[in-house]
Amino acid sequence: MGFRDDFLWGGATAANQCEGGYDEGGRGLANVDVVPIGEDRGPIITGQMKHLDFDDAHFYPAKKAIDMYHHFKEDIALFAEMGLKTYRFSIAWTRIFPKGDEQEPNEAGLKFYEELIDELLKYDIEPLVTITHFDMPIHLIQEYGGWRNREVVDFYERLVTVLFNRFKGKVKYWLTFNEINMILHAPFMGAGLVFEEGENQEQVKYIVAHHELLASAIATKVAHEVDPENMVGCMIAAGQYYPNTPNPADVRQAQMDNQENYFFIDVQSRGEYPAYALKQLEREGIEIPFEEGDKELLKEHTVDFISFSYYSSRVSSADPKVNEKTEGNIFASVKNPYLEASEWGWQIDPLGFRITMNELYDRYQKPLFVVENGLGAIDTPDADGNIVDDYRIDYLKQHVETMKEAVELDGVDLLGYTTWGVIDLVSAGTGEMKKRYGFIYVDRDNEGNGTLARSKKKSFDWYKQVIESNGEDLDYTKG
Repeated sequence: MGFRDDFLWGGATAANQCEGGYDEGGRGLANVDVVPIGEDRGPIITGQMKHLDFDDAHFYPAKKAIDMYHHFKEDIALFAEMGLKTYRFSIAWTRIFPKGDEQEPNEAGLKFYEELIDELLKYDIEPLVTITHFDMPIHLIQEYGGWRNREVVDFYERLVTVLFNRFKGKVKYWLTFNEINMILHAPFMGAGLVFEEGENQEQVKYIVAHHELLASAIATKVAHEVDPENMVGCMIAAGQYYPNTPNPADVRQAQMDNQENYFFIDVQSRGEYPAYALKQLEREGIEIPFEEGDKELLKEHTVDFISFSYYSSRVSSADPKVNEKTEGNIFASVKNPYLEASEWGWQIDPLGFRITMNELYDRYQKPLFVVENGLGAIDTPDADGNIVDDYRIDYLKQHVETMKEAVELDGVDLLGYTTWGVIDLVSAGTGEMKKRYGFIYVDRDNEGNGTLARSKKKSFDWYKQVIESNGEDLDYTKG
């Protein structure tokens, strides 16, 4: 029993949170570059505040991030030392097509990712590539209105066609869009969407959603045409909603919240819009811009596997008087009194991880791939400069244990597990560096100060042991 022999243990990052080098190698400007740290971050990532360039009033952590653009060989050597079987990273769209609408790709950008991929393969680390992890060229937002314009689907098709052909035989596992459901919660960060005054924001979100769903189906089609060995997955920010009480109204509210969350994956995995979504959108007067051939495209090109992030479960209530919410998460939730929370208010629920995996597997009957799971925490070096992050090991240990139960006891088909932030990086939610996830510490703070030196935390050796034992040896000594 236990995990399959070829289980893909690994770690994950995103280009905009770790690469830096925002203006090097011919790279263009992206939405994720111009999101600052500070009080304006929330209004900007939700598309309520238009902000499409740098100014002197803000600090933009993604401009340099942890400078993996110049450090990737050093970082991959550390990943190999840890024993990683796979590494999930993302492509910065603007490295390949700086404006997004060019006819020919930028060779310098392709060469960068080719060198990164070749470095991984040198150590027998399987690349797991996210094609779009929130990236959107600023030019496409300014000139076309971003994903609200169907023409952008064609630009995305050009991007994926270049990638699949260039990296044929080197990359097998692909994800089309990171946390595609983030369109509904952080539209500018998730899809480069800026709302205009007076427009129907919900209508716009679902136009954008339809275009991304079409783009995902096209990517799946092209991937399989270029190389039948390619495995294409969708990706959702997951986490089961529990009813706050046994009151049927709360149970129904949780059901609806879960449906809203699964909506995108229902389309990508099942190949059609679910009846509950069509009925709800009809009630709200929202129209899906179907064109001839759309339904056939979605139906014929569904994903090969379901990937997801899991950090915490959520709680739903139909009672408007129940308003004590969790902090620090884009997915605000009613507080669960049975759970402890991280320093950022994310409620820790290892059993919820198993529940979520079962829900996903029961719903879709396709292999699952956990591509984000981790604990954001403040790491403080001791007198010797060491970081004893027992709290991170505790969190991951509990989640690996319940993940193993989902495989062994529940029969969930699981391809692999990549922890979020295998190396410290900029937080997507808050823009902070002090909210650290990695097994590898990077000397950089919220203001951009630091040497960028890399050092191993205690969790580095623990995760190496987990991988070596294929998830059998999770023990460690505290302190």
